[in-house]
Amino acid sequence: MLTELGPYIGPAAGVATAILWSATSLFFTAAGHRIGPTFVNATRILFATVFHAVTFRLLTGNWMPDMLAGQVLYLAVSGFIGLSLGDQALFTAFVDVGPRLAMLIMATSPLFAAFFGWVVLGETLRGLAWVGVTCVMAGVAWVVLERPKDTLGSHHKHRVRGIVCAAIGAACQAGGLLLSKQGIGHGWLPADQHMSAQAATLVRVAFGGVGMVPILAVYWGRERSRRVAGLIPDRAGSVRVGVLLTVAGAVVGPYLGVWMSLVASDRAPLGVAQTLCSMVPIFVLPFSVLVFKERVSPRAIIGAFLAVEGSALLFLPT
Repeated sequence: MLTELGPYIGPAAGVATAILWSATSLFFTAAGHRIGPTFVNATRILFATVFHAVTFRLLTGNWMPDMLAGQVLYLAVSGFIGLSLGDQALFTAFVDVGPRLAMLIMATSPLFAAFFGWVVLGETLRGLAWVGVTCVMAGVAWVVLERPKDTLGSHHKHRVRGIVCAAIGAACQAGGLLLSKQGIGHGWLPADQHMSAQAATLVRVAFGGVGMVPILAVYWGRERSRRVAGLIPDRAGSVRVGVLLTVAGAVVGPYLGVWMSLVASDRAPLGVAQTLCSMVPIFVLPFSVLVFKERVSPRAIIGAFLAVEGSALLFLPT
């Protein structure tokens, strides 16, 4: 039974990743208004590291996995690029250009992933998979390009910086996933020496936390100059609520979500895995209806249908 399900585990994990990251975006958005995006980024990684360490301890009886030096290096760089630098760039893009344009640019991450997978790992996508990638990206773009009527004429002060940061985020997300796949052992180690996705996630998230130290130091330095009280505007709510929202987001995002993303990259070609993980804008739609009571336009429904059809093509075995 498990053998028969083998070709579908990677794509299924990619879809699960997108669903989990859709949920975590709600938690982190609410938390960011209370304690700031940089503090949210650092706090979520801290809690995720604890969650993964406890999980690994329960599964294996150890606190850290046995690794080769090369695996440590790959996963360390992956954590810094994907979780520290990439996510920080993405959060900055949200502020500078808004989530609509930022998510559109982030939807290009599968192209980076497919290119990296081809250059580094020699992975090639069959023709039907490229059709699926195109459909998913077209569906995502169709949804996020729709401009709500109440935002016409809106202007973002740092548009160029936001676009650049979103592009950096897309490349870092794909690059981080590639390095994670290599950290597991793909491309240079025999299969029997590969790490499990959960073990690799633990190491990656831990080094992502280390990578946040200089970013957080710069952040605290800037905020001190504006007074520490400026970190938490009175209108945004309490620190306690912000931390609780961050913890909830850490469970579904950097804990379960990042874990599933590594399962996807381990069990599917990098371009396929990244494409499915990038379907967050599609899965945000039902959250928008149920949580924020927003109306979903026919255009959004068509885009979602196109993306789902494209993802179905990626589930077809080679």
